[in-house]
Amino acid sequence: MSAPSRRSLLRNLGTALLAGLIGLISLIGNLPAAAQDAPQRSITLVVPFTAGGGVDAMARLLAERLRVTLKQPVVVDNRPGASGMLGAGAVARAAGDGHTLLLGSAGETAIAPLVHQGRMPYQPSRDLAPLTLVTRVPNVLVASPGLPAGNIDELVRLAKASPGKLGYATSGVGNPQHLNGELLQSLAGIRLNHVPYRGAANQLVDVSSGVVELAFVSYAGAAPFIKSGRVKALAVTSAQRASFAPGIAAIAESTGLASYDLDNWFGLFAPASTPPAVQARLHAAVVNALKDPALLPRLRELGGEPAPMSQQQFRDFIAAETARYAAIVTSARIVAE
Repeated sequence: MSAPSRRSLLRNLGTALLAGLIGLISLIGNLPAAAQDAPQRSITLVVPFTAGGGVDAMARLLAERLRVTLKQPVVVDNRPGASGMLGAGAVARAAGDGHTLLLGSAGETAIAPLVHQGRMPYQPSRDLAPLTLVTRVPNVLVASPGLPAGNIDELVRLAKASPGKLGYATSGVGNPQHLNGELLQSLAGIRLNHVPYRGAANQLVDVSSGVVELAFVSYAGAAPFIKSGRVKALAVTSAQRASFAPGIAAIAESTGLASYDLDNWFGLFAPASTPPAVQARLHAAVVNALKDPALLPRLRELGGEPAPMSQQQFRDFIAAETARYAAIVTSARIVAE
């Protein structure tokens, strides 16, 4: 091949390579923009609890606001089972494309790794990306109408007079309600009998009839029983009285229990593989939804205190809450069967 021909060939190859490189750079440069446009189709919001309860109602309120903000349908998918771990595990394994989200609670995202000790099908810190806290949800301690205690001070005196005789119901071993009871026992120096149930409705029926004396439950579930007088509310588990039930004292108001503060909470999570730009867009959409003045009173009716955070604040919050749970789990030696 002559020298001019070689020069021509090299020039053509160089031109082709340059064009290819420009195209590749253009493609790479467009990736973040594409990510920011996600989601681009229907979104599934997984709720790891049964339909019809307070969490389900909360999810449906949030889904409607996200539909408007993201301009995509948002479908609530109830996947109860294994103390919330069935639904959380499904999201942990889902594609990280912004189309599958989890409305997760403290139980399956922070407490479960402590009480299941490595026997979980997913690890929240590794497999889920925290987007934002949605609401803090104080539990309420309710008692049978016939129990001779109308507040926590009277309950503590009664429990000290009969160690281990009073039972308290919760929705299972190692959930936030169980930890509420263990923390109360530790701080008050009393001994109660933990009675795990499978759902709040049966707990409340049994408390109302005196089968079990006490129960830690969500306010949303307990409200009809409290208002009808079928059970009596002794206190909420937050550090201060809840805005949605200001007439119910906080446990922390009782003698020697000023440090008592243990809420349940719910936050939004995505699969950990979700690109940061998509996470940021979803975070912004949820925070925007939680600013809707029409949404706030409805969340409070369900026993929630809206509390949106930045992603980093939410990660720090989960770490701090997990440390508090770990202290209770270790002290009480809670291990799920």
